[in-house]
Amino acid sequence: MKHTISVLVENHFGVLAHVAGLFSARGFNIDSLAVGETDDPTVSRMTIMAHGDERIIEQIIKQLNKLIDVIKVQDLTEEETISRELVLIKVNATSAGRSDILQIVNTFRAKVVDVNPHSLTVEVTGTEEKIDAMLELLRPFGIKEVVRTGTIALARKSELTLKKEKGESTKAQSASKEKE
Repeated sequence: MKHTISVLVENHFGVLAHVAGLFSARGFNIDSLAVGETDDPTVSRMTIMAHGDERIIEQIIKQLNKLIDVIKVQDLTEEETISRELVLIKVNATSAGRSDILQIVNTFRAKVVDVNPHSLTVEVTGTEEKIDAMLELLRPFGIKEVVRTGTIALARKSELTLKKEKGESTKAQSASKEKE
């Protein structure tokens, strides 16, 4: 089963390597990984897509929580979520096929972001299913390149936020103080 795991982490050098290392050391595969800074520049959010049964995902979450740079972890799989992926698709576009490609682009509410004599580059945002459907329709024209961001997701009702009380420190700050 595919799981969506949202992780708040300290935004500094090496955190991504620690998280990726945790997965590889235990033989777990990451299907997609998207990372970006939150509204707090000291915190980043990772959205990790991974396959596994409940036992494996539970182990992943426990191991993530042990990492010093991890602030919070949430499995969004059972939650009602809003998820999106961004994709750039460069497709062959002869003069004869351009109107058909543009019709597909309009149907999927995508947009053309670059045009040259031999190809069109299309930007589309949506669910994984929407992206896959669009790729399937564009395949007969000849796809030259595809770049996918990976899925990002938010729970519709619950929040994964960093709420620090005044004077409260993060795990990394606490560990740093303990070493001194």
